[in-house]
Amino acid sequence: MSAPSLSPSRPGNPADTKPRPAGPEQPGGRFAKSLRRNLTAHGFLIGAVLCFAVFSWYPMVREFFLAFQKTEGGEVSWVGFDNLATVFNDPAFWQAWRNTLLFTALALLLGFAVPFVVAVTINEFRHGKGYLRLLVYLPVMLPPVASVLLFKYLYDPGYGLLNELFTFFGLPAQQWLQDPDISMLAVVVASTWMNMGGATLIYLAALQGIPGELYEAAELDGAGILRKIWHVTVPQTRLILSLMLLMQIIATMQVFVEPFLLTGGAGPEGSTTTVVYLIYQYAFNFNNYGAAAALGLLLLVLLAGFSAAYVKLSRAEDE
Repeated sequence: MSAPSLSPSRPGNPADTKPRPAGPEQPGGRFAKSLRRNLTAHGFLIGAVLCFAVFSWYPMVREFFLAFQKTEGGEVSWVGFDNLATVFNDPAFWQAWRNTLLFTALALLLGFAVPFVVAVTINEFRHGKGYLRLLVYLPVMLPPVASVLLFKYLYDPGYGLLNELFTFFGLPAQQWLQDPDISMLAVVVASTWMNMGGATLIYLAALQGIPGELYEAAELDGAGILRKIWHVTVPQTRLILSLMLLMQIIATMQVFVEPFLLTGGAGPEGSTTTVVYLIYQYAFNFNNYGAAAALGLLLLVLLAGFSAAYVKLSRAEDE
């Protein structure tokens, strides 16, 4: 056997060590690689779609069919527009719509204007804006039941803090939740306090995007605070104000929690009966799911119009 050679071996041809150029990638392979790379994202997307399908889209489709059906003894029958006729002939139907529109109007006067005024006020502070934002947003972080219990204590006709203040200043005590003339206003005040934090932060974000040069130019023209707000702040936040107005209309017309917990839903002489509470009554008190679905379908059609306006304004803002 020959001894192994101790001399270094000759290196091979450098050309032999270069990687060979790959051929054209097949479309199927490119798709599979992209799918593997985005598998996690597709998994989250599929989960979100399934959640929407089960908890949002299916109930809407099911409600549409229920609005034209009636269930008796476990048997389902088609009744056409009978459920709509039942709803229209109910005196509580028109009262519920009046109360809902009244709540929406009062909520727009308070819940739409107050957050904007608070945002403008906070924006004028040079220091402590973070603490003020936290203070304003605190009610949103509280559970709705806790906030409602707080207002039930404030509104109590016997030992409530609000009537104590009225008595201290020589004003007559009020039956805040027992008087049909002011019960809806009391519910609106509680709802405004509970939900104004989010709107205030949105307005603050919009205000901070206004160029300071506009306010300086207004000051040079001799404009005061109110004129600067009217001629600079409002025009610069017009789209945000419009979007928030539509969102508030959509939200307030679906009000349920505050009247249900504060006044039991109907309130004195039905003064706080809203459309959503009437849907709740049809479904769970009267076991008339067809009428509940028919009333829900009417509310859905109405809110769809406001939602379409909201989407149109959103696109206009993006452009």
